[in-house]
Amino acid sequence: MMTKVISADGTPIAYQRFGGNGLPLILITAALCDRTAATALAEQLAPELPAIAYDRRGRGDSGGIGNWSVQREIEDLAALIEAAGGSAAVYGHSSGAALALHAAAAGLPITKLVLHEPPFTPAQDGEDQRERQAAEERAGREQAETIRALLAQDRKAEAIAAFLTPTGMPQHMVEQMSHDPAAQAVAHTLPHDPFDVVSASSRGGATPAEQAATVTIPALLLCGGDSFAWMVETGAQLATAMPDGRHHVMPGQPHVAAPQVLAPLLTGFLLTT
Repeated sequence: MMTKVISADGTPIAYQRFGGNGLPLILITAALCDRTAATALAEQLAPELPAIAYDRRGRGDSGGIGNWSVQREIEDLAALIEAAGGSAAVYGHSSGAALALHAAAAGLPITKLVLHEPPFTPAQDGEDQRERQAAEERAGREQAETIRALLAQDRKAEAIAAFLTPTGMPQHMVEQMSHDPAAQAVAHTLPHDPFDVVSASSRGGATPAEQAATVTIPALLLCGGDSFAWMVETGAQLATAMPDGRHHVMPGQPHVAAPQVLAPLLTGFLLTT
């Protein structure tokens, strides 16, 4: 059953709990997703591990449209953790993984952390990472402004395509997703997620590795073997930067991995000491 928790600013955040009692795993979805995107994984986990799927701010049955920031999303997650009993493990996928990293770095009572393909550009030997981050920030702002202008004209399909095409997604998939009613229903969040949530300014100018290095809890970095090579490289770099990080590549899996592949990896990591 869907229920709601009230975030720090009074915004209702809708969620569903799958499985029985015990320390749960909170599932943070990616851009263009509501909680239904995590339902299949939650159902796979439920026999062994309680799981919580929720609508991020401004999506689905949650409130908060027009009142968004990274800090607000961290507060939403804090409210969910409190409602779950005061502590929880957290899994984030894609830009949801970037949000999970923000929350862990902010000191939320997270017991274990799973980051599944956070969409950060990997560092290259000898590069000036600050300079590269600044250039990416400028490009991100420009892309977000293009998307915001399209949304203002109610051109949701074009806005989604403007986000997805530069990722390297095959054109037939871009076309399919840009006309998906579920994606269009949350398209208004695109200027914020992923652009704001992955930005250097949201990390106070720190690189992703520098932010990850502050997170001391056990962390698992997951990547698909058939996903983008740069995401696999980013996962390895973040795992190396984290004091208790480990990296695992799932053979044959794309960016969106199959729930039946993910579930045993998550339970194995989360249910062992």
